[in-house]
Amino acid sequence: MTNTVKTVNHWIGGKAVEGTSGNWGPVTDPATGAVTTRVALASVEEVDAAVAAAKDAFLTWGTSSLAQRTTILFKFRALLDANRDAIAELITAEHGKVHSDALGEVARGLEIVDLACGITVQLKGELSTQVSNRVDVASIRQPVGVVAGITPFNFPAMVPMWMFPIAIATGNTFILKPSEKDPSPALKIAELLAEAGLPDGVFNVLNGDKVSVDRLLEHPDVSAISFVGSTPIARHIHTTASANGKRVQALGGAKNHMLVLPDADLDAAADAAVSAAYGSAGERCMAISAVVAVGSIGDLLVEKIRERAEKIKIGPGNDPTSEMGPLITAVHRDKVASYVTGAAAEGCEVVLDGTGYTVEGHENGHWIGLSLLDHVPTTAAAYQDEIFGPVLCVLRAETYEEGLALINGSRFGNGTAIFTRDGGAARRFQMEVEAGMVGVNVPIPVPVGYHSFGGWKDSLFGDHHIYGNDGVHFYTRGKVVTTRWPDPSDAPAGVDLGFPRNH
Repeated sequence: MTNTVKTVNHWIGGKAVEGTSGNWGPVTDPATGAVTTRVALASVEEVDAAVAAAKDAFLTWGTSSLAQRTTILFKFRALLDANRDAIAELITAEHGKVHSDALGEVARGLEIVDLACGITVQLKGELSTQVSNRVDVASIRQPVGVVAGITPFNFPAMVPMWMFPIAIATGNTFILKPSEKDPSPALKIAELLAEAGLPDGVFNVLNGDKVSVDRLLEHPDVSAISFVGSTPIARHIHTTASANGKRVQALGGAKNHMLVLPDADLDAAADAAVSAAYGSAGERCMAISAVVAVGSIGDLLVEKIRERAEKIKIGPGNDPTSEMGPLITAVHRDKVASYVTGAAAEGCEVVLDGTGYTVEGHENGHWIGLSLLDHVPTTAAAYQDEIFGPVLCVLRAETYEEGLALINGSRFGNGTAIFTRDGGAARRFQMEVEAGMVGVNVPIPVPVGYHSFGGWKDSLFGDHHIYGNDGVHFYTRGKVVTTRWPDPSDAPAGVDLGFPRNH
């Protein structure tokens, strides 16, 4: 490391806090492979300090008015909007995705901030009057306390914004544990929240690795955990945090399928497949990684996908002409490449092989080209695993029923899509497919902010999806208040040991 390497620390109690553990992680520029940043990795003691700051802030923030919370969130939204480019530049520098894609990430995060600004509607309670003689019943929702979000590298701004705006709008205090691979956007967001007037300790950023995660999962003062990441880690998060008495929403991995029926517009389907499979270099949990071609259209569809894929411009994310950037690390690049180099031996036809790709002048970057595999058997590792890279598998099915069975046979159930002109087939698919998010001629069906995001099967652990109404319910607890105000003229009721009855 040189003197030009910047340092990313924690944000605790409303200010930047220097790491004291002595442990640091490297952050690289994926386009060059050079280490540009070192990030502090929190110790157990530093986790405890962040939780203590959040717990102390909850004493006042949890009882603050909705007007105070939304006023601050509106100011934050304006600052976030004004700093879109700055945040996108940080994302590109550490994640590698192209600038336009990073801007899109910030825009989708803003949708959840919009929802949080209108939280007054979401938190309206219910009142039933005169349920019994002079008895009223009210249902209200209250914050759960200190909550934590553990987020992945692929969306360092958007995924945290799926969590903390709703959490703090509903009166909780929040600890964000971002990925140590691209931590800078989280610190920028913390600075903007402070500038908006958020009280100290309401939002904290704790950089770290497994040590910090495990401490958050077991800490007695953390009431809820939100997680987005791979299925094995999601299962561990859910099991461990639940065993420690916390509510948990843990979103896992995916193998998203796109079913293409014979009547589909194949040009539109090919455009969608390339966009959804190779956007952000495939490092999206909602990427289409498996296309199921039904009937005789397979060869033509594969050719159309190949023609488009070969024209994609790969280069540094800060180059305006680049359409796809590098992968996050060299280790991940090599793992993705292994699925392609081993594909033929497992029965796949390798139509495009992106391994060994380099960009002139950036030879040490984490580069890989676009790969396309055809006639992929369901037993192949490239189909079984979530590759999280620019590798698209094409499978063949003779009928709609065979294609549906193939999709429903996957252990993942995050998102899926169907391409067809047949409204009846589309309606049948959306009712029969086993996935949490379904697109009809929409390849990446990420819901708008006022609906909820989440999958089925091994793509979700816990009962709640993220953001939308599910997010509000996750970050709040229900309370029912039954009230009776007797009239001054009432005679004493007397003792009655029978179970109360409404009358």
